[in-house]
Amino acid sequence: MKPIYDSWDLSYKSIFGAIRQGESCRFTIRLPKDISLDFPPVLVLFRTGFKERFLRMNEIVDEGDCLAYSTNYTAMYTDVHYYYFSYTMHGTRHYIKKNNVHEGNVDFGDLFQLTVYNNTYETPDFLKGGVMYQIFPDRFCRSGKKHENVPSDRVMREWGETPYYKPDQNGHVWNNDYFGGDFAGIQSKLPYLNDLGVTCIYLNPIFESHENHRYNTADYMKADPLLGTNDEFEELCREADKYGISVILDGVFSHTGADSVYFNKFGRYSEPGAYQSQSSPYYSWYTFINYPDTYEAWWGIDTLPNVWENNESYTEFICGDEGVLKYWLGKGAAGWRLDVADELPDRFLFNLRKSVKSFDKDKIVIGEVWEDASNKESYGIKRRYLLGNQLDSVMNYPFREAIINFIKGGSSAGFAYSIMTIAENYPKPTLDVLMNFVSTHDIERAINRLGGENCDDKSKEWMAERFLNEHEYNLGKNRLKTAMALMFFLPGVPSIYYGDEAGLQGYKDPFNRRCYPWGNEDHELIEYVSNLSRVRKSIPNLRDGRIYFVIDNEKLTDDRVTAFTRQGDPDYIFFVNKSEADITINSVGEILHLFSDLKPYIGHFADDAVKLEPYGYTIITGIFNK
Repeated sequence: MKPIYDSWDLSYKSIFGAIRQGESCRFTIRLPKDISLDFPPVLVLFRTGFKERFLRMNEIVDEGDCLAYSTNYTAMYTDVHYYYFSYTMHGTRHYIKKNNVHEGNVDFGDLFQLTVYNNTYETPDFLKGGVMYQIFPDRFCRSGKKHENVPSDRVMREWGETPYYKPDQNGHVWNNDYFGGDFAGIQSKLPYLNDLGVTCIYLNPIFESHENHRYNTADYMKADPLLGTNDEFEELCREADKYGISVILDGVFSHTGADSVYFNKFGRYSEPGAYQSQSSPYYSWYTFINYPDTYEAWWGIDTLPNVWENNESYTEFICGDEGVLKYWLGKGAAGWRLDVADELPDRFLFNLRKSVKSFDKDKIVIGEVWEDASNKESYGIKRRYLLGNQLDSVMNYPFREAIINFIKGGSSAGFAYSIMTIAENYPKPTLDVLMNFVSTHDIERAINRLGGENCDDKSKEWMAERFLNEHEYNLGKNRLKTAMALMFFLPGVPSIYYGDEAGLQGYKDPFNRRCYPWGNEDHELIEYVSNLSRVRKSIPNLRDGRIYFVIDNEKLTDDRVTAFTRQGDPDYIFFVNKSEADITINSVGEILHLFSDLKPYIGHFADDAVKLEPYGYTIITGIFNK
């Protein structure tokens, strides 16, 4: 018996996932012949805050054991829509809603989601099919070059020492220890990054700031003097471009530092800031409750005063023709990653995107969003990140959690459901440039998460000098290889957090921000990641090919293995083994029946079997009947 409805099957929904505004999509349900309907069923769609729309499903096709009812819907409005089906039998109304992630179920379940995005929405090509590398600038590479005008209150550390983490007598951790990573150091390692297969560098904040993370901006128009000058950043971009490597910057626009040109709480700068004078040109940027000592601050941290992003003066300063965004794009930046995008209001994001795209439509805008960005709500507002007028991409935390959970014991079906939910909800232009990762500066490194103890309930003292023992390291390394393979083969762009490829360890902030271990790298792991880059570059399907999983198949029930295809001409099928055992999958030709517009695969493989090494992957392709 066929399912009542399956949103992943093109014979039920003619377009997989999100659709463009003005695009027509055919919806079909299949009901048993023995059901006697009072009148034809309906498709019910609505947008949050708007009334339901009822579409009669009039066309009936006899398919033997069931009747198929269909209707077409042409999307008129960009928004996240929700839908279900309804039919009436003997005076009783029944509903077909979502169960088991994508299948229809009678009378209970959740609403299906349909994302409709702007018909002109496209994302930059330069990132598609590439490899990103995230660098925390102070900790990647120190050139030894002498820099001018470095503030005297910075504590310089020896490369590789444990970052400061203990609070002062007032309970504040000042993060004023520095290891001296700089632009020239990054530039010196461009050949290494090129050999690793990197095509884009994402830099954590580079602007003058007075803590080592630089998320407390002191001057948006000036590079931090310990990193180098604005001209040296421009030189880095020029040299990187010779290797085909672009550079993306981190924009922190929801707050500034209290110790900044704009607020100037500690009097570091000669010009009066908002804290010192209500006549300051920056006073209107901030919200004071009891001037000057009580003011709105990011998460209540008084060293990070919030800005009012939609203040006309502030918006012009960031987004104007002479503003921050265009200044650094003019210096060679390929785009922006936006810190805490949840806290940036819609109007500001519209203005920001307009500014970036008016400079060059091929510059990218990536937002920090930790959840499903298509249906995210923040501060009581339904966000509109991915409809075509705000972001190009987001940091893909849902994929990260799906990968980690699968490798640490989750089922292959659960993994597939997590990945396919995002693939279904996100516009295809977004999906192709998603920032995929398993580690970042905000979470513990994947090798620790995969091989070591859980650190969630541990103290900073426990994390500070905690390193994996030999068994834990080998386990974490092997699992990290599997995680990296998945990250490289799934839709989107793999993002390597500096040092992950070298076996760098670290639990949570600041220990996930240790110095890159030059001279003590795990070269075998580096070669493995480099090979993944070569594989990725050799398979054009990994640029933008649709993904479909092999699930619910009696020939592949082993939860140690996940299998999926990235479609193209020809198709490639990826088998990944998360276990320590050798695995052989037989009768491969019978397995490759996927929920797509393709006929069942008839593959030609050696012995009709796939062999997987421990923590390994196998990629197959062939001539398929379509």
